[in-house]
Order: sequence, then structure tokens, then C-alpha cells
Amino acid sequence: MLDDTAVTFIGGGTMGEAMIKGLLSRELIEPSRITASEPRPARREYLASQYGIHVTDDNVSAAAQADVVVLAVKPQVYKKVAAVLRGKVPPDALVLSIIAGTRVASLEEGLIHSAIARAMPNMPAQIGQGITVWTTTPDVSDVQRKQAQTILGALGDEIWVEDEVYLDMATALSGTGPAYVFLFMEAMIDAGVHMGFSRDIATRLVLQTIEGAVALARVTGRHPAELRNAVTSPGGTTAEAIYQLEKGGIRTVLSKAIWSAYQKSKYLGGLSEQ
Repeated sequence: MLDDTAVTFIGGGTMGEAMIKGLLSRELIEPSRITASEPRPARREYLASQYGIHVTDDNVSAAAQADVVVLAVKPQVYKKVAAVLRGKVPPDALVLSIIAGTRVASLEEGLIHSAIARAMPNMPAQIGQGITVWTTTPDVSDVQRKQAQTILGALGDEIWVEDEVYLDMATALSGTGPAYVFLFMEAMIDAGVHMGFSRDIATRLVLQTIEGAVALARVTGRHPAELRNAVTSPGGTTAEAIYQLEKGGIRTVLSKAIWSAYQKSKYLGGLSEQ
């Protein structure tokens, strides 16, 4: 799908590099078809030597020959980037934005462009194990949609949704989600150290326990509640631990945290007031 596609990345930071690395490692595109526009000289040199791609600090020239323009810059610099690219993106090109909180309407207005895909990847995308929720405007063609799907698939799994509102939900659930898991992991490791394990052993136990639990849930396809019940013997240690977690309101606290993240995402996108 990307054999004859010229892809330009506006921004060569962590997520931009993750996409470049994913595309090349999966042999979905030749390095010669990729251009990264990046203001930092050291970063440009690194990307060119590491991946063999074209690099520049000129956003306009980078976008001019592109079939797909990937916006991978920080939200706070979007307006500056848009001012430079306004009306300069080729009319038949796809703009694929992974800029957090920047809505489709802002992209259309800022760039004067209508073929836009907006995506919300998450942190594990850096190692090709992420999940990305994305949507497209009506002016995105079937070919362009396939191009976006291929590029985002290089980051891991991907889910297309028909309405942009789902991206705010994804921000709260999967975008912010790794932080919830890291916090839970941290608490488990600290508890292990408190009991007497070395931090190294506690970390190994927790990492493999979580990785194994996720793999089991994925392979069996069983509901998490069913799997939890399978390991919870009446009057046993697991039952006691679950009782304390439920008594502490873990479900309520987690639900409130995710809902708050959802409301914050809408606020940052200008859709609600705090």
C-alpha cells in the first residue's frame, strides 16, 4: 500500500521516530520514500544515520512532494506549524495528525485542507505494542484511509471510529491508560519490597505476573471477572486481597479517574468547561 507513497513527518520526536521505525522494520516502505522535517540539527543527523531517510528543517518543502503528511509535533507548537503550512499541503495529500487535543476542525481551518485523519496513539506504540484510535473526514478517500491504516498499524493495533468524540474517550482509556498500569505496578512492587523481597525480584515478579495475566486474557478470550473468580478460592488469600481492594473503592476510584481524564480531554479540545 505504501510502495509508491511519499510520506513526510513534520516533527521527528519520539512518536514520529516510532512510526518511522515501525514502517521500516515491517518493510512497508523504503527509506527513500520518507522525509522528516525536524528543527534540531542533532536530531536530524540521528534520524538520517539511524534510518537512512531524508531530513530537512523546511516544513514547506518537505510537505510539497508528500502523498501523506504526518503531523507529529507537540500541541503547543501546532499553531506555529500550521501558519507555515497553511495552504501549502498538496490538495490531493492526506494529513495524518497525532497531535494530542488538536481537533479536526482546527486542523482543517489551520491548514486549509480537508482530507484529514486524526489519531490518538498511546505510549507502548514506541515499541510497536500500542493501540491507536483514529477517525477521518469525509474527504479522505478509500486509498488514503488504507494508507493511514497501514501507517498507524506500524505502531501496533488500530481501531477506526466514525466520530471524533471517541478520541476523547480513547485519550482517557487507552491514551492515559498506561499510566494507570504503571501506578498499579509501582504499588505492587513497593508492597513486595515492604514484605522483604529485593526490589529487583519484586519487579520481576510483578512484570511477569501482569504480562502473563494479559496474555492469558487475550488467549482464552474469557471475561476478566471469570478469570478473577478462577483464581479466587473461598476464604483464601486472593479473596482476602480482593476484599481489601473493593473495600478501598478501587473500582470507583479508577472509574472516576478515567471519567476525569475524559472530561479534561474535552476541555483541552474546547468542548467543555471545567
